[in-house]
Amino acid sequence: MTEEQILSIIRDVLAGNTDAFEDIVRAYERNVYNIALRMSGNREDALDISQESFLKAYHSLHSFRGDSKFSVWLYRIVSNTCLDFLRERKRRAEVPLVRENGEGETEDAQVADESLSPETLFERRQTREALRRGLESLPEDQRKILLLREIQGFSYEEIGSILSLESGTVKSRIFRARRKLCEFLSGDGNISLPSSSTKTGGGDKP
Repeated sequence: MTEEQILSIIRDVLAGNTDAFEDIVRAYERNVYNIALRMSGNREDALDISQESFLKAYHSLHSFRGDSKFSVWLYRIVSNTCLDFLRERKRRAEVPLVRENGEGETEDAQVADESLSPETLFERRQTREALRRGLESLPEDQRKILLLREIQGFSYEEIGSILSLESGTVKSRIFRARRKLCEFLSGDGNISLPSSSTKTGGGDKP
């Protein structure tokens, strides 16, 4: 796909033809997945990172100016998304604090979370409510497949088996569901989504 073709697709997407973005996904999904796989070392994680990267690119298309090749701009988003994922994975893998109870056995120490102010709790309730409304706004097939992936944790292959769908169809529907949910949360849901623009330097900033 040439740069001119990519710019034409971007113009179509920004003009309201959001489905045109799937042409970009099809053109770059293999390279994006390979980058994510090399950095994460896990196939399922690489699929999720790929989806998240394309979502970030979709929501940042307006910032692409053509100062660099589109692939460079996109792969920068993928790399930053991978780094975010790896930092989060490292944080989750940290050994929890332990203490000895009265019976000489060790147990996880409960550390008070002083960050849970009334304002924080209110914001979390708002976010949960927005997510609930966002999920309800999705078509049934997209809501079902997103719940299977995000809530119940099934792999892409398992979802395909459960719903009798091809792997490509599973990935496409999950991408569309995530995209629509993000659009709802940043619109009617009134939730500010994180931007990757602060993590890139020079040239086009996604």
